[in-house]
Amino acid sequence: MDSMIRASEDGVVVAVAVVPGARREGIVGPHGSRIKVRVSAPPERGKANEAVVALLVEATGADSGEVVSGHGHRFKVVRLDGIDVAQANRALDVR
Repeated sequence: MDSMIRASEDGVVVAVAVVPGARREGIVGPHGSRIKVRVSAPPERGKANEAVVALLVEATGADSGEVVSGHGHRFKVVRLDGIDVAQANRALDVR
């Protein structure tokens, strides 16, 4: 993926690097070509994926979200519906 955030049909897709089982949850910021995200949920049975989507939806104000690739990996691509690239860039503080 060339950009951390790019437009999709109904919103944006975001490339993330996930740190599961973290003490504190939050969006750390740019990390190479991805956005680093920490979640407290463990990487088992989709719990970390659900936490990543919930965190990104809340942070951006998106209508909904879904992990579209990287389900079992720390590098994921998440689709966020109902927002545009500019909104996502502002909400995720990507410069």
